[in-house]
Amino acid sequence: MRTNQKNYKKQNWAFRKTREGIETLFSQLCGQFMIRRNYAKSFDGFKTRILSKITSLSMVQSINTFQFKRPINNLNVALTN
Repeated sequence: MRTNQKNYKKQNWAFRKTREGIETLFSQLCGQFMIRRNYAKSFDGFKTRILSKITSLSMVQSINTFQFKRPINNLNVALTN
């Protein structure tokens, strides 16, 4: 709780854990897949680049889950064994 929050209600455990996972995923998209750095010249180029980055993230997650039996967001060591 922050000092400027009024009527703060603590969220349940499942909500906090889910939110933490989503924030970690967005952080990895920004850091490893450089989703903020995008030099597209048109909207179609922008869509293509973002879609390719999200697709590569999904592929790494599926490889981690089904082939290596690792945690889904363990992206740094996704293809090394």
